[in-house]
Amino acid sequence: MALQSSMREQISGLGPWFHNLHLPDGTQTSPDHPFGDFPSFKWQHVASAVPDDLTGWSVLDIGCNAGFYSFELARRGARVLGVDVEPLYVRQARWAAREFDMKDRVDFIEGDVYGLLGASQHYDMVWFTGVFYHLRYPTLALDLVRRATRRLMVFQSMTMPGEERAVVPTDVPLNRRELMLDEHWPKMAFVEHRVADDDSNWWVPNAACVEGLLRSAGFEVVSRPEHEFYVCKPVSVPAESSRDLARIAASIAAPTAS
Repeated sequence: MALQSSMREQISGLGPWFHNLHLPDGTQTSPDHPFGDFPSFKWQHVASAVPDDLTGWSVLDIGCNAGFYSFELARRGARVLGVDVEPLYVRQARWAAREFDMKDRVDFIEGDVYGLLGASQHYDMVWFTGVFYHLRYPTLALDLVRRATRRLMVFQSMTMPGEERAVVPTDVPLNRRELMLDEHWPKMAFVEHRVADDDSNWWVPNAACVEGLLRSAGFEVVSRPEHEFYVCKPVSVPAESSRDLARIAASIAAPTAS
């Protein structure tokens, strides 16, 4: 009883928790989560779309939060690096890694997707969920993720309601821009203020837009195992993406004029 009480005190001291982790002793980090057993119920639908054996795979978990997905992928044999901008979540994930006895398979650092701009590392899988709609520069982020992905990328974003698709023309004349008003057109709503009282939410695409964005970054959607989840494989990188990333990297590396 004393050990369980001590565990609850540690969990409380590291709170609040967004990931409900089921710890080895049966304790949960957020048993009263407003979404339910989150993100476990999401993983139950997505798990079968991810290879059962990830032995030898390197995985980058962008926006790892407290590490739920990192731990699940490590259990399948992967070596995982989890990255999050929130120091609290990184502390939670590192603590949980010790509790799960996974410190030799997972590592957690503070950072964000834009850190890939100056990195040359590639990963067999990039896990990119719960992040896209929080980004000011979403297409840059997708281009960076594509450049870092070798085999698979798992993507998730908050989206607008509906699953409509449209056959989009390859070229839209200037005097036919009303075509873009069609409800089936790929589009992304800009959030100037808040969604769910969260001022870090910037973009909400529709499903058609998500798929178009993924294609434009050089991904092919392999499956959609869960609402808003896309399992993708990398295909050819668009030339314009390579040129733009090269220009951005060069401008950052260039010395500043005094």
